[in-house]
Amino acid sequence: MGRYRSFSGYLKSRFGEKVWRISLDPGFPCPNRESSSSGKCLYCDGEAYSGTLLRGASIREQLAAGIKAAMSRGIKKHIAYFQDSTPTNAAPEEIKKVFDVIREFPSVVALSVSTRPDCIDDEKLDIIAGYLDTYDVWIEYGLQTANNKTLELIERGHTFSETEDAIWKTAERGIKSAVHVILGLPGESREDMLNTAREISRLPVWGIKLHVLHVLKNTGLETLYRQGKLRLFTLDEYAFAVRDFLENVPKDTVILRLVSGAKEENLIAPKWINDKLRALTRIEQVLGT
Repeated sequence: MGRYRSFSGYLKSRFGEKVWRISLDPGFPCPNRESSSSGKCLYCDGEAYSGTLLRGASIREQLAAGIKAAMSRGIKKHIAYFQDSTPTNAAPEEIKKVFDVIREFPSVVALSVSTRPDCIDDEKLDIIAGYLDTYDVWIEYGLQTANNKTLELIERGHTFSETEDAIWKTAERGIKSAVHVILGLPGESREDMLNTAREISRLPVWGIKLHVLHVLKNTGLETLYRQGKLRLFTLDEYAFAVRDFLENVPKDTVILRLVSGAKEENLIAPKWINDKLRALTRIEQVLGT
C-alpha cells in the first residue's frame, strides 16, 4: 500500500466519490483477425474479457443497462469504457456517432477508449479530443511489451515505435494515455520486462494496466502450454515482477490494475489469477517490503 497511485484513488480525488466503469462494445472489428496467421494475437480470446452487459445491443442500450446496474449499487457517476473489439477501427464519422451517445447520459463523467496503436490517427484523435470540454478522457493502448521480437512472436501486428508515435500524438492533444502491459510473455527475461517499464517512463504515459500472462482456450498459447513449451508465473513470482516493474516507472503514474483475470470457463492456467483477494493481498504484501 502506498507504493503506487491507484486508479480508485485517482477517481476519488478527481470526482470526490466512487465511479463505476461501464464496458461497451461498439462492434468494430479487430484488424488483427485479418492480418495475423492465427486470426488473433497468440494469447487472445476476446470473449474471456468482455464485461459488456448486452452484447450485440446498441451503445445506447448497453450504456443504459450499465448505468442502471451501477445506480442499483448507489454509484452515481460513470465511465463510458469502450473496451470490446477495437473501438477506433472504423471510419471517423462512425466513431463519432458511437461516442456521441455518451452525451445523452448526464451521469457519465469520463470517456475511456481501449484500442490498438495502429488503429489511431490524427483525425480520430481530433474527434476524441472533442470530448475534453466535458469529460475526463484517456486512451488505453495495447502496448504489451517494448520488445519488438516479442511483439512479433505473439503476433501483435504492430511495433513498439507505433505505440510511441500514438502516445506522443495523443499527448499533443491533451488526452491522457494509458498502456496495457503483459508480464511473463514467452521468452521475456526480467530485464526485458524492466526495459518495458523504462521505455514507458520516458513517454507521456498517465496510466498503466498490468496483466499476467495466462492461457485461454482456443488460443496459440494453449498449444504451447499443452506442448510443455510455456512457463507461467506463480503468484509469488508475479508479485515480485510487479514490484520490480513499478519501481521503474514514475511514482505518479496511475496503476489502473495490478493483475488481470478471465472468465473461468475460458481460463486454463494459472488458476490463481481469478482468486483476486488472494492475488491482490500477496502483491500488496510484496509491494510493502
